[in-house]
Amino acid sequence: MEQVATESILNDSRRAGTKRERHVAESDPRTRCPTAPPPPRRALVTPESASDEPRVERADVAQAHRIVVKIGSSSLTSDSGRLDPGRLAALVEVLAGLYRQGKSVVLVSSGAVAAGLAPLGLTARPAELSAQQAAASVGQGLLMGTYGAEFGRYGIQVGQVLLTAGDITRRDHYHNARRTLKKLMLLGIVPVVNENDVVATHEVRFGDNDRLAALVAELIGADLLLLLSDVEALYDGDPLAAGTGPVAEIRGPADLAGIRTGTPGRSGVGTGGMGAKVQAAMTAASAGIPVVLAAAWHAARALAGGETGTYFHAARQRPAEQLFWLAHATAPQGRIVLDADTVRGVREHGRPVLWTGVSAVEGQFTAGDPVDLADGAGRPVARGLARLASGDLIRLLAGSPVPDEGSAVLAYPEVVGAQDVALFAPHPYAETGSG
Repeated sequence: MEQVATESILNDSRRAGTKRERHVAESDPRTRCPTAPPPPRRALVTPESASDEPRVERADVAQAHRIVVKIGSSSLTSDSGRLDPGRLAALVEVLAGLYRQGKSVVLVSSGAVAAGLAPLGLTARPAELSAQQAAASVGQGLLMGTYGAEFGRYGIQVGQVLLTAGDITRRDHYHNARRTLKKLMLLGIVPVVNENDVVATHEVRFGDNDRLAALVAELIGADLLLLLSDVEALYDGDPLAAGTGPVAEIRGPADLAGIRTGTPGRSGVGTGGMGAKVQAAMTAASAGIPVVLAAAWHAARALAGGETGTYFHAARQRPAEQLFWLAHATAPQGRIVLDADTVRGVREHGRPVLWTGVSAVEGQFTAGDPVDLADGAGRPVARGLARLASGDLIRLLAGSPVPDEGSAVLAYPEVVGAQDVALFAPHPYAETGSG
């Protein structure tokens, strides 16, 4: 690896820090135009949405200034499942190059559990949750220590950011995470983000860092999300099968029709698969963020806008931040089944959900909780914030009297307001174990 003189690194770091502060302060659409009108209340925008704005193309990737890079365990470990310092050093070299150009970088890195296997005498990722958490507890320190040493060779400081699903699904924590990440970038520090596996549970967790990376990309208003894998691109079938090939670009959900993706990788140390990466890519793309899915060893080429991996075109218009959070970061606390007319009103005309259009109520939720809105067949069509508690809504549907403390609900016929509805964009691809 190229050796860089300390004095040169420090000078580059100072110049980069100045450029980085200016960009973070000016490029974020939330801070650039504080007096601009709010975004449209319609739900999430899909990548093929019509707009007069120019579409960001692959060649424009090289101009991205705020970049989230995600790398999985399989790309950081050797065949034995242990952390591979050479692979990690190669990644840091690429990211340090971005830093010296004055760009802001957030690294979402798996590898804590994998790094903890060898010290605990384990040969494979354990199935038991407590054993995974023990490995993560040991491995996270080793992982951060290695990142700190490698970035330190370029005069770059790193900061550890451990998140749980609750930090994203809870609105106040969501904003706290955004403030922390942006402050780290303003200070010229590279945040290294990972799920806090030590306290996460099977029931409440991201499940893979691909989804976490997509949410972090939206959190910081990224210009690019790079998903690094041990596979060169999204394939139209099993990469090992004859007759299949890589997919160069995805312009919208329709391009995914018939593509069969795989579940967690052959390395046995990760938790995601190609299906998780595609879901994450489409999530970020719906937020107006272009995505490149590429092999870890092609990271530099992908960041330069080269023809490698699969490029996911971004929506031409970024959705309202609350609607993105509602659709992708929250966990529904119940389900409200709508009649056909109400479904059409919500999907096609952006109308609110009135209690007279509700067919059934499932689960227990309170006013303000996120709930799925489903059609008569039980298919979720949107997610919204309930204005009524499930108990009050059930009583209204049954014609029963509402308790005194809930009598005010009669003055609010809207179960979900139009501004609190985020439509689900379809992802019509098949997720199988073949990839």
